[in-house]
Amino acid sequence: MSEIKNKVTLNIILVFSIFVLIVAYFIEYFLKHEPCNLCLIERIPYIFSITIILICLFLKKFEKITFLLLALIFIFGTIISFYHVGIERGFFEESFLCNLRNEINILTKEDLLKELQKKIISCKKVDFTIFGLSLASINTIVSIILSSITFKMYLNYEKNQ
Repeated sequence: MSEIKNKVTLNIILVFSIFVLIVAYFIEYFLKHEPCNLCLIERIPYIFSITIILICLFLKKFEKITFLLLALIFIFGTIISFYHVGIERGFFEESFLCNLRNEINILTKEDLLKELQKKIISCKKVDFTIFGLSLASINTIVSIILSSITFKMYLNYEKNQ
């Protein structure tokens, strides 16, 4: 019975991760809200989780290590999202992560003009909210929940067998 619980949990996290990415791309491409660099980085844990879960479900092995990896991935997601919220709220200054696209060595005046015409997305600016929360705030909450669930599943794995 517990083995089924593990698989169901992995499937729910898989579906939820796919849903989160679909929503992110919908907001970006259909609602035309361009993401900042941190918003793009915050998608990485979901991409990794999808990949790891699919490998685990396909191989029908490594469930325990999968839960540990997912916990670590979502802890990383929590840290990045929390940092992003801190930037939005003015607790932290924007760092090099926010300006990765802008760190280009400009050699010619044509390159300089091209760079000046590009739209720069600040990590401080909150353009899109749901229920009054920025997407980074929502992602922080979701990442905390997912990291807690996956870490608990890892710790209780032997009990569930």
